[in-house]
Amino acid sequence: MNSFSPTEDTIAAIATAVSPGQGSIAVIRISGSSAIEITKTIAHIPGKHDWSSHKVLYGHITEENRKKYIDEVLILVMKGPRSFTGEDVVEIHCHGGIIPVQKILERILAFSSVRRAEPGEFSQRAVLNGRLSLTQAESISELVSARSRKAAELAINGIEGNIQTTIQSIRKRLIEQLTEIEARIDFEEDLPLLDEKHVKNEIVAIKKDLNELIDNAKRGSWVRSGLKVALAGKPNVGKSSLMNRLSKQEKAIVTDLPGTTRDILESEIVLEGIPVTFIDTAGLRDTKDIIEKIGISRTKKTLIHADLIILIFDYSSGWANEDESILKELPINIPLLIVGNKSDLTNDQSFEKVPQYILKKENLVIISAKTGNGENDLINNLLKKCGSSQTHGLDIALNERQLDLAKSTTESLDNINKVFDENLPWDFWTIDLRQAINYLGELTGEDLTESLLDNIFSKFCIGK
Repeated sequence: MNSFSPTEDTIAAIATAVSPGQGSIAVIRISGSSAIEITKTIAHIPGKHDWSSHKVLYGHITEENRKKYIDEVLILVMKGPRSFTGEDVVEIHCHGGIIPVQKILERILAFSSVRRAEPGEFSQRAVLNGRLSLTQAESISELVSARSRKAAELAINGIEGNIQTTIQSIRKRLIEQLTEIEARIDFEEDLPLLDEKHVKNEIVAIKKDLNELIDNAKRGSWVRSGLKVALAGKPNVGKSSLMNRLSKQEKAIVTDLPGTTRDILESEIVLEGIPVTFIDTAGLRDTKDIIEKIGISRTKKTLIHADLIILIFDYSSGWANEDESILKELPINIPLLIVGNKSDLTNDQSFEKVPQYILKKENLVIISAKTGNGENDLINNLLKKCGSSQTHGLDIALNERQLDLAKSTTESLDNINKVFDENLPWDFWTIDLRQAINYLGELTGEDLTESLLDNIFSKFCIGK
């Protein structure tokens, strides 16, 4: 995004998703000093015209010659500062699809005083004009892209200012400690001795609060991005059947022929507010089939990048040498669940076919993908194994940018401990303390350059 002054020019963009035959309405948003005049020029409004703020007008958008209509529309007028961007904003609500929306936008962009908005530019202007904090703007983006109710709930909390308030409170506490120290530097003889123990204890308490936010950020990333769960095992143990059972739809072809899955298949469901992508992989075995070899190669790559691996074996047939070989090949740093499938086919001898060291494993679940027996146990163990069951009670969660700055803040506070231990002069105490305060200011948007804002908002979609 190019750097700009937020009041220099008028911008316009389509603010809703557009596709052929989808969506009954679409919205074109215009923001800037020319927004209302441009709309007046292209619109035909019958009857009495009331272009005052926060009014809805009915009419048509016309072609350049004003003799033909492009579409029937509703026009919402919001004069600054009582608008999303803090500037004059007009929203044109037209029919959905592609043609009418694009034609109206082209009609607007034909004016020399208006240009197409860059990604995230409406939100950036809202921040620059003081209508939103940076963390609120980022939360709006997260709400739009939320893939579960819990993700939407976290985003709403961010929009309400909960992240901003929390970080500002921590930053204020650091500023208070910095003020106490700097006062002793400038007026040591006029003030009582600094309570060093109190300063140390307060910084320790602040670090504890920051570390809690950092831990919560990991849980929040599960809510936002979801978990990737790879289904592994030899051919024909029921990987595809299990994925179909969990996703409640037939994503994978299921037959009695071994090696049916030749490629990677994915299916996403939401479990207790966590989006979980199940990845059905090709069965791991020695094969001469070229296509199956390619599938197995992809399987091994998938396993490395999974958040959890579910190793499935045929419980009715027992634990085989192939299952043992696959277990030894799995990445040791990825959490693992072992699932005995086809429990509906078991008999008295089935139990004896599974060695005790497998039966005694805490990460063992017995299930029937056909009947659904054991499905709840599998889901509970899956969430527990990944740690994602800890999302209960999670109210706010930092995003990746905010998390990096929170970590940098704690590193600066860690450096202060070294200053304490070496009994250095107070001037040294302030260096890392000031840096920690700056990091938190960058997190909330209080200490940001416009170029950094450009970088942040370039990751937003156009029209937001």
